[in-house]
Amino acid sequence: MNIHQLSVNHDERQDRLLLRLNTQDQQEFRFWLTRRMTLRLMPAIEQSAVRLEAAQPGVAATDAPSQHLLTELRRDAFLKKADFATPFENRATQWPLGAEPLLITDAHLTIQPNGALEIAFEDKSDPAKARSCHLHLQVSLVHGMVHLIQQSIQKAEWVSLGSSAKVTDTGPVTSPEPPRYSH
Repeated sequence: MNIHQLSVNHDERQDRLLLRLNTQDQQEFRFWLTRRMTLRLMPAIEQSAVRLEAAQPGVAATDAPSQHLLTELRRDAFLKKADFATPFENRATQWPLGAEPLLITDAHLTIQPNGALEIAFEDKSDPAKARSCHLHLQVSLVHGMVHLIQQSIQKAEWVSLGSSAKVTDTGPVTSPEPPRYSH
């Protein structure tokens, strides 16, 4: 899946974030992120970005504060050159997960050996119709997604969430198990 664009918008009626991504081959994937899921997921995604940046070749940041500083510097550099002005293109001809967004009830994050973050989104709200999607994001796309979600959190006025959606873990993740989040 070659991701072309990401979009995150708050749906006021649903009080959820709609994460959309389209691909180079005109597919569109849609996901609902509830406030609760976003609250639980954002710190883990941000910590994963720190781990991805620290694992880049030639990086000598071994302590947690240095890794966080490096991540912020790289995120700022990415945001300066990223194109957030181009509107999301509604040119999809295929919706592999269907036209209705996947309600994220579970998420699994895994750092891949190739330097990507695999995010497995699952909808287990109806066990008879459970669906899932695996995204493989390079660190630049992780930075972009974090930025878009944080902007939507601000627009949604999820004030208490805004302060909680920051990386709060000051040490490296030592658990051998990937984080798993359920609704």
